[in-house]
Amino acid sequence: MPCPHNEITIVQRSQRQSAVAAAAYQSGEKLFCEYDQQVKHYPEKRGIVHNEILLPPNAPQEYADRNTLWNAAEAVEKQWNSQLARRWVLTIPREIPPDQYAVLVREFCQKQFVSKGMIADFAIHDPHPPGHNPHAHVLLTMRAMDEHGKWLPKSRKVYDLDEKRGTDKAAVRQMEKPQGGYGGLERPEVL
Repeated sequence: MPCPHNEITIVQRSQRQSAVAAAAYQSGEKLFCEYDQQVKHYPEKRGIVHNEILLPPNAPQEYADRNTLWNAAEAVEKQWNSQLARRWVLTIPREIPPDQYAVLVREFCQKQFVSKGMIADFAIHDPHPPGHNPHAHVLLTMRAMDEHGKWLPKSRKVYDLDEKRGTDKAAVRQMEKPQGGYGGLERPEVL
């Protein structure tokens, strides 16, 4: 039975991370970062079988270039602790034929992200030996594009509370806390 791996992280400037470096790593390309004036390149990275950028219809066509896209995404963020991109690593089931990897990831990204105005940059890795650990790296812009190809403000999380509680911050914090060490499930008793 497949055991899927799914990891979602945020590329953060406060952690000395770079969206340009993340894009260089997942694509295997040599990219120049305008923010720190350094070339980002990971020549030891092997097993990259496909990479692609998916743009919403209203995005400028120059964002089809990886270097232009991620430098623009970093340039719009001015704070020292800015969140630059979302990074998602997910496994691809080994039962899927290798020629279907790109189709699967492309359709997923198109439906879940690009249709909502985000730009998705994805790469499929299948390190040696082939078929052993196929997985996809998806890098997403933090901001969507408006109908004129301009970056929109970052969206905020909205909580749907009933009329009695209003916007009680303590209630919201309580909802965000994991319940117990097992996500609300109690640890089974071991006999």
